[in-house]
Amino acid sequence: MKPPIHDASARQRSGGPSPVPGRSGSWTKQGHSADTAEVDRQIAGLVDRSTHELRLAWRKVHRTRPPLGLSRDLLIRTLANKLQRAHGGPSLMLRRRLQSLAGELEKGALSFDPGIVLKAGTTLVRQWRGYTHTVLVREDGFEYEGRRYRSLTVIAERITGAHWSGPRFFGLTKRAGASVGAEAGR
Repeated sequence: MKPPIHDASARQRSGGPSPVPGRSGSWTKQGHSADTAEVDRQIAGLVDRSTHELRLAWRKVHRTRPPLGLSRDLLIRTLANKLQRAHGGPSLMLRRRLQSLAGELEKGALSFDPGIVLKAGTTLVRQWRGYTHTVLVREDGFEYEGRRYRSLTVIAERITGAHWSGPRFFGLTKRAGASVGAEAGR
C-alpha cells in the first residue's frame, strides 16, 4: 500500500482531491466564478486543516458524520473532489470515458487499449458508395446530418443499413501491426 501523499499540489496533478470550502466553511455558488488558482489554494488549504476541522467540513457538506475509520487522507480527497465538482467538475464526455474504462476493468481485463480519444470539434469524413459522410464530434456525442447521436456505431448503421463498428467504419481502430497514422495515409 502506498503511503499517503501530503503535498496538495502533487495530489491535484495526480487526479487526487479537489478543493473544499475555505476555512469559513462557505459552500456558496460564488465558487463558480472562482478561478483555478483559487480552487488550487482551497485544495492546498485542506492539508493544513486539523482532522477535527476536516470532519466538521464533511458534516457541513454531507449533513452526516464521516464513516468510522475514514482516514484523514480520504477525508481530504473527498472534500477536494466536492470542491472540484462545485467549480464545474469534469466534462460529460470525460465522465463517460472514465465510466467506459472502469467498465473494462470490472470485466476483468488486466490491461486494455484506451483507444483513440476524439476532441470536441473534430470532423470525421467517410466515403461510402459514392457519398461523402461527415460527422462532427461534440462534447456530448456526435452530430450527423443535423441530428445528435451518442455512438458512432448508430451512425455507421444508419449509413450502411447493416451493423458496423462505428470506430472501425470511420477508421479509428488500430489494425494488427499498423499504426493509426499509417492507416490515415492509405
